[in-house]
Amino acid sequence: MGIFWRIIVGLLIAFVGFWFVWKTRLAVSWFGINNWAEMKFGPGGTHFFYKILGITVCFIGIFIAVGIMNDILTSFANLFVQ
Repeated sequence: MGIFWRIIVGLLIAFVGFWFVWKTRLAVSWFGINNWAEMKFGPGGTHFFYKILGITVCFIGIFIAVGIMNDILTSFANLFVQ
């Protein structure tokens, strides 16, 4: 993937993560309550879970945009290959 498309795709993924943090209530209305998050985090755990998920997706998008994701995946794969 060329540098231009890598930056575009990374920024789009980062925006989706930002949207999950910004519009958590809308995301909960679309995807529903997460019973695991409610059980582990208590009342309001679904909102907290979607915010954590959004922050993680945002970081992954930034990693893709700047080209760090390939290095992370290569290092992770080397743990199992060698």
